[in-house]
Amino acid sequence: RMGRTLVELFYDVVSPYSWLGFEVLCRYQHIWNIDLRFRPAFLGGIMQATGNKPPAMLPKRAEYLLKDIKRMAEYYQVPVQISGDDFQRVLGKSTLGAMRFITAIDMTQPRYLEPLSREFWIRFWSQHEDISQPENILAVAGQAGLSSEIAQKQLEMISSPVVKNRLKETTEEAIKYGAFGMPAVVAHFNGEPHLFFGSDRLELLGSIIGEKWQGPVPS
Repeated sequence: RMGRTLVELFYDVVSPYSWLGFEVLCRYQHIWNIDLRFRPAFLGGIMQATGNKPPAMLPKRAEYLLKDIKRMAEYYQVPVQISGDDFQRVLGKSTLGAMRFITAIDMTQPRYLEPLSREFWIRFWSQHEDISQPENILAVAGQAGLSSEIAQKQLEMISSPVVKNRLKETTEEAIKYGAFGMPAVVAHFNGEPHLFFGSDRLELLGSIIGEKWQGPVPS
């Protein structure tokens, strides 16, 4: 694994752009000479610490985002389904429990991290379900291949200080790298971290680390 570039993806399943970036990096982890590391973090914490506001709070931007996400979903071949009332739905729901659950899995069953994160996005952004409810969290875990015993055990862990602290620390780490929103992608190259914000800067990431960009769906 000599000479591989560590690429960290800080994400929260509340963010549809994080899903786009996640899927593209999942595709490229087998093409580029990178070690992809998933870093579940809490977007609410990043927004609060940096004074950022949800972009959809600006009506004109919300109008644009609606079109943009639809176009991006099609171009990236990721099944994000978005409608006008989604912004209210997102603002009214916390993903803190879901992100703590994902964190608990990262700490104890890391091989499930990728499918589990994907299933949360599918449930939240394709099926428009409430992922703050414990029964829905358990259903997502089942879809990702976790046994009900393990899922139940992880669900009990989400209120533990060790899981809460890990999520908090990961969120603070993203902020330390300069993150103000998500996805935040950090490439460790030539001895320094390079931050890229958003799902549409992965072409630039490739250019910096000397890898060829083949579009969002590389053959």
